[in-house]
Amino acid sequence: MKLTILGCHSATPRENKHTTSQLLEVKGNLFLIDCGEGTQMQLRKSKIKFSRVQHIFISHLHGDHFYGLIGLISTFRLLGRTAPLTVYGPKGIKEIITLQLKLAKSWTDYELHFIELEDDEAVSIYEDENISVSTLPLDHRVYTNGFLFTTKSSVRKIDSEAINDLELKPFHFAQLQEGKDISLEDGKTFTNSQLTLPPDVPKRYAFCSDTAYNEALVQRIKGVDVLYHESTFLEQHKELAIKTKHSTAKEAATIASKAGVKQLILGHYSNRYSDKNEFIEEASPIFENVILSEDLKSYSI
Repeated sequence: MKLTILGCHSATPRENKHTTSQLLEVKGNLFLIDCGEGTQMQLRKSKIKFSRVQHIFISHLHGDHFYGLIGLISTFRLLGRTAPLTVYGPKGIKEIITLQLKLAKSWTDYELHFIELEDDEAVSIYEDENISVSTLPLDHRVYTNGFLFTTKSSVRKIDSEAINDLELKPFHFAQLQEGKDISLEDGKTFTNSQLTLPPDVPKRYAFCSDTAYNEALVQRIKGVDVLYHESTFLEQHKELAIKTKHSTAKEAATIASKAGVKQLILGHYSNRYSDKNEFIEEASPIFENVILSEDLKSYSI
């Protein structure tokens, strides 16, 4: 997995401070998570080929998380896109986008699908041979989900050194990758463990968008490799966090600690704070392995 932060600030876009959007790459497939205003410009800066994005996940219908979507969909059309695009988001997102396309008489020339979400419990919403995606219900002022991305175990890896002097047929490779022992034409037999290496360990990434402190998350994200958790405020403005149903850096760290995650990434900063290091200072006494998200910065998971 490779995570690229396209935008990690809250409310309104500023110069060099872009609203929420992320790009997750899994075995060559790109998944766009939220689409704040200006997302397509950030994609261009990241030198991303637009046609590679086939799935977009929208956490909720606040502008700083989806106002860039209609522009991106329109740009796809202008670029001559033919590949289908699927958008996952709260009920109502289809009406919003299709109304804009209708009034602008700008229907897409490619298939545009919407998977609308309204469940209050975690549900699986996407799966292929490499990854599964499920929702993480959050507690915000409007219906909001986070998303849990889980890679699947790959086939066993052939140990190139172990097979170097063996004359293997194509079906031998298939058997080994399936975890089977093999027999050669000369009568020699080999156990699978002699010729293969273990498959990649599944990776898990949890994206927690806007939410009040929510301990229900703990069991759902237990032990994930990386947790992105909003930290709009510092504790000095906790009353604003409560009023707006956002989290503080301390609260995000508490969730990470209780869930036993491996790494915490903070983001969705309020523009009232000029020194982002204050978020680290507040969170690190509670959860040590914490870093700050930055626009256009990538992380390996």
